[in-house]
Amino acid sequence: MVLVVVMGVSGVGKTAVGRRVARTLGLPFHDADDLHPEANRRKMAAGIPLTEDDRAPWLRELARRMGEWEAAGGAVVACSALRARHRQILAGSGETVFVFLDAPDPVLRERLARRRGHYMPVSLLDSQLATLERPGPDEATRVDAGGTVDETAAAVTAALSPARRRR
Repeated sequence: MVLVVVMGVSGVGKTAVGRRVARTLGLPFHDADDLHPEANRRKMAAGIPLTEDDRAPWLRELARRMGEWEAAGGAVVACSALRARHRQILAGSGETVFVFLDAPDPVLRERLARRRGHYMPVSLLDSQLATLERPGPDEATRVDAGGTVDETAAAVTAALSPARRRR
């Protein structure tokens, strides 16, 4: 089976879309945010962007778990995967499909302003956008995430169909 990484900056809908896609595909869903160490969470909650040194252990742990999830039959994972290097770490040796959710800046800011109960403040969006290395078409499937969660999830599922048939 395949691992699907739903990626993008904060506020793009990775978790909500990923949950729906996982349900449609009959796969478990995992949110990479749940694996951040408490120090990373505190830093982000304080409005301090993570460094590559902060991200490295988190990415290694996520990659290790993704290997387990693949061996168990696949999964859908929500993860920012902002840099090409991050995606290389997460791709590992398995069959990992990256789906890049992309939405206009005003949509992201509006979503983040409405979000409650998450440690990532709106103020960190600019640092995420600056860190983002937009994946090319050979690295990830781009899906417009400017619409509703249902519209975006349907577009992701449709985009995955050809990839799943090739595997």
